Amino acid sequence: MQRASRLSRELAMLSAEPPPGVSCWQSGARLDELRAQIIGAAETPYEKGIFDLEIVVPESLPVQNAVIFRYPFEPPKIRFLTPIYHPNIDSAGRICLDVLKLPPKGAWRPSLNISTLLTSIQLLMAEPNPDDPLMADVSSEYKYNKQLFLINAKEWTEKYASQQKRALEEKTNQNETKTTNESVTQKRKGSTVSKKEKKPRLDP
Repeated sequence: MQRASRLSRELAMLSAEPPPGVSCWQSGARLDELRAQIIGAAETPYEKGIFDLEIVVPESLPVQNAVIFRYPFEPPKIRFLTPIYHPNIDSAGRICLDVLKLPPKGAWRPSLNISTLLTSIQLLMAEPNPDDPLMADVSSEYKYNKQLFLINAKEWTEKYASQQKRALEEKTNQNETKTTNESVTQKRKGSTVSKKEKKPRLDP
């Protein structure tokens, strides 16, 4: 109850007063499975890109006659669903960021919240940390050939996160859904006609 109550308050806060360029919502029936979007900041290679993220909040653990609430004592697991060219984010969307890890290696503490984490990720997008990379080749490029890094990051943003691409995908999905529904309707009509044709005639 304590965990659910806190998550509900956090989601309400994110809905009422979201950080600029950030949104978050419940993805299904479960309160601990969330989705988020971060808009790439201006003057970065991710500008105007729309990046989807998955947030999984740690489940509570029943122990004997008690329940251990893992959140907020453990951080949520957050990963990018949209591919992004970044030294601290790998091809699986995993993020290297201190506030996403427990001490002593990390900086997570129960007073932090999902809004804070998303804002920190947004800041990491704008200011990569090449000295603590997940992608060594991208980190090296960022440190020693910044112009090439910017070109590649912009290309990935246009390829995977551009608003035009997302609009096209949504339109394609809508068309596919419409085609599927029409196909199902035609099959049902055909089945009805077939049944009528097979109805035996009575001899006069």
